[in-house]
Amino acid sequence: MLSKSQPTLSVLSLFVLLFALAPCPTAAIKFNLPAFRYPPAKCIWNAAHPNALVIVTANVGPGLGQRVDIEIIDSSPQKNVYLHKKGIKGETRLAVTAHSEGEVGVCFRNYLDHDVPSQEAKTKSRIIDLDVDIGADAVDYNAIANQESLSGLETEMRKLEGVVKEIVDELQYLKTREERFQTTNLSTNIRVQNFAWFTIASLIALGAWQIFHLRAFFKRKYLID
Repeated sequence: MLSKSQPTLSVLSLFVLLFALAPCPTAAIKFNLPAFRYPPAKCIWNAAHPNALVIVTANVGPGLGQRVDIEIIDSSPQKNVYLHKKGIKGETRLAVTAHSEGEVGVCFRNYLDHDVPSQEAKTKSRIIDLDVDIGADAVDYNAIANQESLSGLETEMRKLEGVVKEIVDELQYLKTREERFQTTNLSTNIRVQNFAWFTIASLIALGAWQIFHLRAFFKRKYLID
């Protein structure tokens, strides 16, 4: 006889499985950003789906005679620029929505002030603590729970709903890619097959032309009747 606790254990097992299979679109990184008169961009890239919420939290350490600019772009052919902000200091929190499939890049440039002596330029840098949340991880469920008066269980269910939606979107994206690859593969096979038949027909035609040409040549030389 089944006990009442078994359905509960099954539901909990399903939740654990969903969390195990769920992607982790969260990137946290800490790095040193050197300062230059004309600095190159240092970009951190993260994969994102269309309409995915991207929360960027950048904590810029202190540094005299330096100015850090941040820019959020993507890797699409259009090279969309979501925002550009100059002179960020301390903790800066930015939110954008991805427009296309691909990667979203958070780019930093550390400009050295012109009044800083050249001999001190090599020692100038700032510490960047970057945290990027994408998709369900970017949603503030605590604020939603306070706004909608949700219980702890309801909040967790809302989180699971977001995770499941991300998994469904990922599977749909993979299905679309598979269909596109199959179409490309089928088109390539047809082209190769047509080229093979064209090559065979060309060889047969060339062989027949050579036979008739040699036959006519030998007849002109009275080598054959």
